This record gives sequence, C-alpha cells and structure tokens, in this order.
Amino acid sequence: MLDTTSFLTMVIAVLIAGLAGFLIYLQRKNQTAEKAVSTQNTGLQLQAYERLIVLANRIALPNLISRLNVPGASARDMQELLTRNIREEFEYNISQQIYVSPAAWNALKNLHDQNLLIVHQVAQQMEHTASSTDLNKQILHFLMNDNRGKLPELVAEVLSYEAKKCL
Repeated sequence: MLDTTSFLTMVIAVLIAGLAGFLIYLQRKNQTAEKAVSTQNTGLQLQAYERLIVLANRIALPNLISRLNVPGASARDMQELLTRNIREEFEYNISQQIYVSPAAWNALKNLHDQNLLIVHQVAQQMEHTASSTDLNKQILHFLMNDNRGKLPELVAEVLSYEAKKCL
C-alpha cells in the first residue's frame, strides 16, 4: 500500500505532467493559428501586389490613350478624360497601400503623379484648337523621347520584386 507522501508525490507528478501536456497543446494550437494568419496575410499581400501591377498597366499613358481614345473630341476634353481616369483608377485602389511596402506604394504614387504631370504639361503646349488625336500623338511622342516613358515598366518591376519577397 502507498503511503500518503508517495501518493501525494504521484498526484503532483500527474498534475504537472497534465499541465505540461496542456501547455504544449496550447502552444501548438497558437502556432497553428499564427501560421494560418500569416498565410492569410501573405495571400492578401500578393493580391494587393497583383492589383497594383494591373493598376500600373491601366494608368500607363499609352494604354489609357488606346482605351479612351475619342476621335473628334478636343484636346482639352481628352486631357480631362485622361486625368479623371488616372485619378479614379488610383483612388479605387488606394486601400491596397496597407498591404504593400512603402517603396512599392511610393513607386506607384510616383507613376500616378508623373502621368498627371505629363498630361498637363503636354496639354498646356497645345493650341486651343487641337484635337484629342493631336494631344494623344504629342503625349506618345513625349513618352518615346523621355525616360518617364519607361516608368510603368519600372513600377511593375518594383511591384513584382516586392511580391516575390512575400513568397
């Protein structure tokens, strides 16, 4: 028969073993939950980078011009159409900045700002009687002869690089 001291020692040992097992269970459960959250966050980040790459492509001036071309419109109307679309596309995706790095967001914001500046500067040089076609040709000519014409591709590269770091 067990004496009281041996019995208490055995009960304490069982309680300690049970507590240790419970703590290990809680730790593993917590690690699994953290891993699930991390996986979910990575998925959200990748989706954000994908959306921003699409955005960079959509607000690239050559793509905008081909998508929004309105023959017969005035250069002023075309300028307004281009700037409105750049702003709307950007504002529609502005919430994605919380999922991406500051460098990636700044690259995209710079593309947005530069495109608005280019459209404005080229439009300011146009005659009042210029057509949308005239403006579009001048913008495309400007982009072919200026380093800012490569900006959409550079932004897409930054976004792709940042997205690959999430994998």
